Amino acid sequence: MSAAVRSRWAAGRRACIIASVLPTHSVSLVVPVFNEEETIEHALAWAADALERHAHGWEIIVVDDASTDRSVALVQRAAAGDARIKLIRHPVNRKLGGALRSGFAAATRDLVLYMDADLPFDPEDLGRAVRALELTRADVIAGYRLDRTMEGWRRTVYSYCYNFLIGVLFGWPHRDINFSFKLMRREVVDAVELRSEGSLIDAELIVKAKNLGFVIQQLGLDYFPRTRGRSTLSSPKVILTMLAELVRLFPEMRHPRRRTGGGATPTAGACAT
Repeated sequence: MSAAVRSRWAAGRRACIIASVLPTHSVSLVVPVFNEEETIEHALAWAADALERHAHGWEIIVVDDASTDRSVALVQRAAAGDARIKLIRHPVNRKLGGALRSGFAAATRDLVLYMDADLPFDPEDLGRAVRALELTRADVIAGYRLDRTMEGWRRTVYSYCYNFLIGVLFGWPHRDINFSFKLMRREVVDAVELRSEGSLIDAELIVKAKNLGFVIQQLGLDYFPRTRGRSTLSSPKVILTMLAELVRLFPEMRHPRRRTGGGATPTAGACAT
């Protein structure tokens, strides 16, 4: 081994050691919320704890989608104690897609992570995901549930069928495309133009990113079913809306155009507080 090769190898090894010990990326965590008074304070506390360890600078962007319970007041109380927690409010309910679009548009950090308010995964998994991002030189780390059967047979069947459909339509198999853990480099958020208002947004994000040439890696995570509050994401209305959006956005998802000249487009009517 020549001296030049040994020098490059040693420099790369030092960089890996430093990256494994010291956080090197800043992170924006986007949390969509609709009537999550039973979960949101707990989720913010655990998320902030993980971000302190695994991010070199961070912010939590909570997007309240016209909640009618105490969610807003609880987030405002948390934000009063830590300026890195930010609240965006929708005056009318814009569903999951609208909430995420507002959150992505407000994100300012190097990496962007999306997490549901009911803590479906341990926020500590951020450390594994950042390491996987650097190890594989990926642009997106998409989490998948190692065990989906805990959420009940109906949602498990829905999930398998939907993942199969997306794989057939777009030619790329994905284990769990609607799972909320998606860690992305800033360039992905800036380049992918999202239009979905509903739950199709997960598939739209992954499919468009893949078709624009971004590298996506999947990471298996432990899954924790909701224990408080109520989910509406598997209701017949949500599923029908998702399929209708899939028909409408199919051509654009197959052949997306890279957005230029700025970041994500905010949802109309969103306001920061």
